[in-house]
Amino acid sequence: MYRLNSGFTLFLSLLVEAIPFLMFGVLVSGLLLLFVDERRLLQILPKHPLLAALAGSCFGFLFPVCECGNVPVARRLIMQGASAPVAVGFLLAAPTINPVVIWATWTAFRDQPEIVVFRVIFSLTIATVVAWVFSAQADLKPFLQPAVALAMPKPLVIPPPSQPPLLQTGTFFLDQPGQPLQIDPVTLQATTMPACPLPDAPKITAWARFRMLLDNSVQELRELGGVLVLGSLMAALIQVAVPRDIILDLGQGPVTSVVAMMTLSGVISICSTVDSFFALSFASTFTSGALLAFLVFGPMFDLKNLGLLLTVFKGRAVFYLFVLISQLAFLLTLFMNFWLS
Repeated sequence: MYRLNSGFTLFLSLLVEAIPFLMFGVLVSGLLLLFVDERRLLQILPKHPLLAALAGSCFGFLFPVCECGNVPVARRLIMQGASAPVAVGFLLAAPTINPVVIWATWTAFRDQPEIVVFRVIFSLTIATVVAWVFSAQADLKPFLQPAVALAMPKPLVIPPPSQPPLLQTGTFFLDQPGQPLQIDPVTLQATTMPACPLPDAPKITAWARFRMLLDNSVQELRELGGVLVLGSLMAALIQVAVPRDIILDLGQGPVTSVVAMMTLSGVISICSTVDSFFALSFASTFTSGALLAFLVFGPMFDLKNLGLLLTVFKGRAVFYLFVLISQLAFLLTLFMNFWLS
């Protein structure tokens, strides 16, 4: 009975902690939908995969959301045509590379500034490298859930001039060399602007935008909220079923301590804005590398976030993310243990 009460308390605490940040992320996603031209923002990003991954990883400074709120924002960016390195970089780095989390980590580890510095460096490195690896997949749609893939913009396909179709519908007029040129929206805009610009889209009133914002927020909360409840329930059950003493016994060695804290961060599923205070309670027992493993791996991949990731990516893509993140986090924090020892 005591374990049942403890599990229910943990479940409620996870929900109470995560729901405000999920709502904030949904709100940011809705504001992006109605008030920000994401496509214009994405057009100014670098085209090189590595630079695009780095730029996407730094997006957290513009959209400071935790691991509960970054998923709806990343999904919105993907739906607007963001490249794989930009979307994956933001998805992994935003929970840590933002001013709120950096300030919270500094508040908790003021006496250990290396924890703050290396948390930012390791998180940015892992997010950039994983996003760069995903850039090898030119078309991200095979990795996405069908609903997300269908919402992505379709590329404009123009037939090559060397093989023109024999019959086409539409209107033609004579071009300068005397050849017929079809009048379609793209040709018309390129040929006649600014003399004959395309008609502007009807303006949306402020009240209509607000209604659309509410509708979008309710829809995303209904979809992501249910998954968040399921993930929080799983995290609470595992915390109750597995005694914490077992994990603490593993935290004495440089290798086992990193594995133990990575496992704990994935199970506890605590929000990145307060996880530094939770990790501070283990500072006297675990190594610096183990503390960094908790602070770096948890915000990128935990049980609570697993369900949210599955609303955007298919299972194999989530598995690739888990393998890459866990390997890089383990190697970097293990190096930290041996370097500081």
